[in-house]
Amino acid sequence: MWGILRRSMFRPRIAVGVFLTATLALAGCKGNCRKLSERLCDCQPNSYLKDDCNRRAANEESRVGAKTTDEAVCGNLLNTCDCHTIGTPEGKVACGLARKPP
Repeated sequence: MWGILRRSMFRPRIAVGVFLTATLALAGCKGNCRKLSERLCDCQPNSYLKDDCNRRAANEESRVGAKTTDEAVCGNLLNTCDCHTIGTPEGKVACGLARKPP
């Protein structure tokens, strides 16, 4: 009897463990371009615009996908992009929103 009770208590723990592991694994799957998009969305002035921006970024990512070369560029931009300077020409270049003038 105790064996059956122990087995039935053990199964939900396994299911919860598998679920948490899968959730944590998926949480870390964002690419650099998605992270950059989210950083740019964080620059929005209010939560409504921020949520809308994140929704559009997710839709665009699923529509277009990510290329290895794009991910490398986005990774470099993640190091330089800052909401505090995004209104300046240099800040726009640092976030990939404009090209560096010749």
